[in-house]
Amino acid sequence: MLKKALVALGVVLVLQSFFALCLVSALQLLVLRSTPFGVTGASPVVNAVASKVSLDTRSYADESAVMEAIGQSKLYGAYLPGQASDTLIVVPAKSFFGRVEVEAAFEDAAKKLGRPLTVQTVKPLPKYDRLGGVSGLLLIPLLIGGYLAAVLLLKATRTAAAPWHVAMLVGYSAVGALLTDLIAGPGIGAYSNSHFWPLLPCFILIAASVALAAAAFQRLLGPVGTLVVATLFIFVGGSAAGGVGVTLLPEYWQHLGAVFPPQHAITLVRNVIYFNGNNITTLLIVLGLYALGGGVIVGYLGRWRPVKLVGAPPPADASETPDAVEAPATQAAGPKTLVRVLIALAIAAVMQCLFTVNYMSSAHEPVATDMPFGTVGPSPLLAATEKNLSLKVSQYPDEQAAKDAIDQAEIYGALIPGQASNILLVVPTLSDVAPLDLAANFEIAAKKLGQPLSVQQYAPHPLAKKDPFGLVVSLMLVPLLVGGYMASTMLRTVTGSATGRRRLTALLGFSVVAGLVVNLVVGLWLQGYPLEKFWIVWPILSLIVAVVALVAAVLQKLLGAAGTLVTVIVVMLFGNPSSGGANGVPYLPAFWRDIGPFLPPRNAYILLRNTIYFDGHGTTQALVVLLVYLAVPAIALALLDRFRTPEIPVTRETEAEATALTVPVGGLP
Repeated sequence: MLKKALVALGVVLVLQSFFALCLVSALQLLVLRSTPFGVTGASPVVNAVASKVSLDTRSYADESAVMEAIGQSKLYGAYLPGQASDTLIVVPAKSFFGRVEVEAAFEDAAKKLGRPLTVQTVKPLPKYDRLGGVSGLLLIPLLIGGYLAAVLLLKATRTAAAPWHVAMLVGYSAVGALLTDLIAGPGIGAYSNSHFWPLLPCFILIAASVALAAAAFQRLLGPVGTLVVATLFIFVGGSAAGGVGVTLLPEYWQHLGAVFPPQHAITLVRNVIYFNGNNITTLLIVLGLYALGGGVIVGYLGRWRPVKLVGAPPPADASETPDAVEAPATQAAGPKTLVRVLIALAIAAVMQCLFTVNYMSSAHEPVATDMPFGTVGPSPLLAATEKNLSLKVSQYPDEQAAKDAIDQAEIYGALIPGQASNILLVVPTLSDVAPLDLAANFEIAAKKLGQPLSVQQYAPHPLAKKDPFGLVVSLMLVPLLVGGYMASTMLRTVTGSATGRRRLTALLGFSVVAGLVVNLVVGLWLQGYPLEKFWIVWPILSLIVAVVALVAAVLQKLLGAAGTLVTVIVVMLFGNPSSGGANGVPYLPAFWRDIGPFLPPRNAYILLRNTIYFDGHGTTQALVVLLVYLAVPAIALALLDRFRTPEIPVTRETEAEATALTVPVGGLP
């Protein structure tokens, strides 16, 4: 039993570390790489930018040809040299962060070379998708829903394939896609209602490609197939999906992502919403091949070859041959099996709807509300800016006092009015979006009022060179949370018990080792944060893993298998969306701002971020909450073990199956 427990926890450790490696290495350094960019003539400005930024420049005859290429979703921007001045065309719908980098690089080069420059925005993002994240958020429920449908169908029928599995999964894909479309579109308003019908077949195809491919892997590889699908489609494919813009990923991730459905799915949705469905032929073919290939494998093998029952009870008569656990290919599903199937698919549908509602409602329209902000004295700039940006302003006696407040992680920026110039301090370590919003709104106000303004970045500790947008902390948080409840689930599965003398010790020991390994991957290997914080980060990572693992263990003891599902719902479906993440808490809607302080993910994020970049200031509440979440379940587990409360039966599953059930993570960037 000890050997099985060690192997199970070892599997979780490898998966957790691999997940952290994939997410962080793919998304930590978002810079333009071989980015398609149009030009209508030679320009020293383009040459200057191309010497510093990786552009794939493509020549066009005139502006009309450039606009046609942009409409076909082929370019991230274009430069049109002129006689008196030049024009830079940016395309936010292609990539919000790509637009920011392109505009900044060309404006800087044009200024240095003395060339007048006009910036023209084509395909602007609407307010309800101001960061262009809707296509990525839509991928989450479709990917998870399709995957869950295949996994739960396997568990309900105990067969990896049967002729009617294809019909069931395609039918589920259609229903799940319709629910996601209704919730995200008419329900939440993440895109206009005119896109409802064009997106519906796309959603069906995306969900079906994942569900049928997962079922095919299960049939070919057995129960381990579900683990393979989770690793390839969610860990690898999800990391390389390119929701922020495919060309901002490292080139090897661009090529790797092109092999799996997520990258094609996000690009398909984006092109339908913002580019009138242009340039989607290849995307449809790839997704269609995944769906068709998976359907053919499941249907063919289910009809012509015996289907082994997974997890079937042992035969009553010992004289029965092993073949007794094989079902004929044409065996019809009985009433009990049909009921189990409907319940399984209903659970998958509920989870898919929750992923859609929670992640879309919390993140599709990140607009700041009552952003903490400091000022040193009155200024008309502040009053003008507050008309467009919601600020919670605090007065400080001087510049040093405002900087001290920033050092304490209390404010997201500060205005220092002056006679000759006004200084706007922005804090990149608190939010990836707030510095852009503050700078843009204050610059607009300064231009209207005719006042000079200087924007300066200020932070007690600068961001790591390989984390220019401050994303690493939020990226590393997801594998920590997932690893916690995976460890508890795997341990329960292989030991057949939700308690035990060594269970608490095993989970705490795993948390210490997992924290170290993730720290080595993200800190030492990927250099995702300043290495001088390595030793203080390690215990924090271990604390986060331990909190989730112990909460899951208690819930599993009290609720049985449903405890894992409840943990996923609490931690990933409500905790993760309410964490604030890299954007910051002010960008959350009211509901998500209000519940975040009571759940582990936000407290974990604040503790980790403020320890790394703010010398631990502002972490008292977060640390206390996490310690309570650690202590209460630990005591509960000890008491449950001591008094030997009745044990809810544990279905013996393979390690791969148990891990697969806990994989749905959500919140992939």
